[in-house]
Order: sequence, then structure tokens, then C-alpha cells
Amino acid sequence: MDATTTDLTFRDATEEDVDALVALVESAYRGESSRAGWTTEADILEGQRTDPEGVLDVIKSPHGRLLTAERDGRIIACCQLEHRGDHAYFGMFAVTPTAQGGGLGKAVLAQAEREAREDWGVGEMHMTVISVRDDLIAWYERRGYRRTGRMTPFPYGDERFGVPQRDDLRFELLVKPLD
Repeated sequence: MDATTTDLTFRDATEEDVDALVALVESAYRGESSRAGWTTEADILEGQRTDPEGVLDVIKSPHGRLLTAERDGRIIACCQLEHRGDHAYFGMFAVTPTAQGGGLGKAVLAQAEREAREDWGVGEMHMTVISVRDDLIAWYERRGYRRTGRMTPFPYGDERFGVPQRDDLRFELLVKPLD
């Protein structure tokens, strides 16, 4: 890890972290604050990215956890890990916009992969990414993920996932072997 990621502390989120985690996820993907980083979805989706209930569901899940990365006692990144039999699912990935581009996301992803492999013995990590997010998909491909071409529909009409600004959104499954 480089100098910007050596001072990270990883831990599982607790119920006390819900408000901070909702704020982090929203800041990374929605609204003007998200434009400080490169992972913004502000041009394709408006509205919320998550809510306290959704974050709490992930924290309380018996099959997964919400991994946080802290620096100086403040949560600056997070991701969901869910055990799904022979693979793990990676989601709800967020990095504070002003900290993006310095290796933090790469460090969190590597930690998540390590924990999924060591704690659950899974051989693959799966994730879904909005298919029009070419820059984000390319970032994952540089880290060993491959596009599968397997698409699932975007939940149009369910504002818990945001308000689409385009009519061509769908999710593509990305997969990486963890051997």
C-alpha cells in the first residue's frame, strides 16, 4: 500500500455508524459533492443512493457485513460483503470524494477480497455495475474483474435506487477469481 493507505483501520460497521455511512455513500455518488470525485452518478441518477434502512439491513445481515475503512477515527470508505455460497458479492462501495484517486479504493477492494477469501473460503467475487459506467468498469477490469455480459434490469420506478436520467440503465455482472 502507498503512503495514503497505510494509516487505514478496517472494521465491520455497527448500528452507530448508519448516519455516517449513509452520508458517505450519498456524497460519493449523488449531488454536487459527488463531483469532487470520479465515481459520481449525478449525471445518470438523481435522488438517493441508499437510506438508513438499507444500510442497517446490510449491517444486520446474517450472511454479510459492511466493511469500513477509517482514518483518524473517521469513516472514509466502505463496502458491502455478502456470502453467497461459492462466491461473495461486493456492493455499496463508497470512497469519500476528496480522497478518490489516491489508492484508497484499491486498498479497500483488496481488503474485501482478502476477507471474503479467508473468512468464507470463496473462490470468486461478484458485483454488479451500471453498464454505462465505462470508466468505473475499466477501473475494475484493471483490478482483475471481467465483464460477463450478463445483464439485469435497473429498478425503474423504485426511487430507493435513485431517479434515472436515462432510459438505458441496466446492471452488468463483473466477476473475479480470488485464487
